[in-house]
Amino acid sequence: MKYSSLAFTVFLFVSISVFAQKTYQRNYSKNHDLISEGWIENNQKVKFWRFYYKNGKLEKEGHFSKNQETKYWKFYSTKGRLVKEGHFKNGKKTGWWLFYDTNEKVNHKCQLKDNQKNGYCLIYENEELIAASKFKAGIKLKEWTTFASFKKENKLSDLK
Repeated sequence: MKYSSLAFTVFLFVSISVFAQKTYQRNYSKNHDLISEGWIENNQKVKFWRFYYKNGKLEKEGHFSKNQETKYWKFYSTKGRLVKEGHFKNGKKTGWWLFYDTNEKVNHKCQLKDNQKNGYCLIYENEELIAASKFKAGIKLKEWTTFASFKKENKLSDLK
């Protein structure tokens, strides 16, 4: 009896291990252009993935957990320049997101929650902070047109 239960346990462990294996997958278009590549486990995207435009340039890259975007992501233009980057949690944008101009300098950065602006948005020109806004659930509550006016009403520690 002990032997059959041990054999069953070993069989079950091996079966689970085989079915739960991660594999690296590359997806191609009908024209044999690489569309995406990354890790699959239990038929779901996991770990690090990259997606490509038809011209072969990188479109976006980041992490998945059970088919949902998670952790840190970067997005690029069709010409290959960085456009934006930020965090996902459970497939939704969250935390600080940075948005770049055509020279890949930060244009503005915003706090997001559930794909909406929720918190502060800071506007930059030539890498200097020039204005700020505060949002709640995507609705603008207040705007400051100078950094000095922002500092009068807010603490820099509020920007965490």
